[in-house]
This record gives sequence, structure tokens and C-alpha cells, in this order.
Amino acid sequence: MEFNCIKESALYITDIEQTSAFYNGILGLPIIVEKPDELIFFRAGNSILICFIAEKSKSKTHLPSHFGEGNLHFAFESKNGDYEGWKELIEKSGILIEKEVVWRDNKKSFYFRDPDNHSVEIVEIGIWDV
Repeated sequence: MEFNCIKESALYITDIEQTSAFYNGILGLPIIVEKPDELIFFRAGNSILICFIAEKSKSKTHLPSHFGEGNLHFAFESKNGDYEGWKELIEKSGILIEKEVVWRDNKKSFYFRDPDNHSVEIVEIGIWDV
């Protein structure tokens, strides 16, 4: 058996509005579910980014607790030819790019922080291809 992909990734946040302004307003991710003061889910290509107010999700009982704390990391893969455009958008939005790295086969990625200080990375397509 094999996995296709990681279908959803979870972040724990403090403010739905600032998270929406960042991921929907700046990065353009469509909102697919939103419950004020509880959670917001975004579509990122064929994956889902789920964002929970950590303390609210800690006490839920209808599913296993979705709770965590601390700064997390995840990466978006850009479509062919879009990498430099993403970098330009982040810079124009006044968001500090912490580091850009050139990986094997000259594939690049860059890192920046979201409003909850999670490390967000944008990678060129093919960066993990074998």
C-alpha cells in the first residue's frame, strides 16, 4: 500500500480574522469552512490547511482532540513558473523572507512567518521528486 499525499495539515492559531487575512487575503487560499472563534479551513491545491483556535479544539469530544502548541512548519509547492511571483507577492505584502535556499538540482525555496509565527515555506515544483 502507498499514500497519495498528505491531505490535510493542521495549524493552531490565536485569531480567525488575522489568519483569514493572511491565508485568504494575501495568499489567496479559498476558505472552505469557517466557524467564528473556533476554526477556519483553506483549500491549497488538492490539500486542505486546517486552522484551529487551539484552546477551543482541546475540549471537543465529537472527534479526537485537534490540539497542539508551538511554532510549526509546512511548505506550499508552487506551480511551474510561479515561484518568483510568490516571492514578489510576499515581499510586496511587507512580509519578511527569512531565508531562501537553493537545494539539489538548483530547486529553490523560501521561508517566512504567518501571524502566529508558524514557519511557512514555498518550494519550487519538483523539490522532493526522486
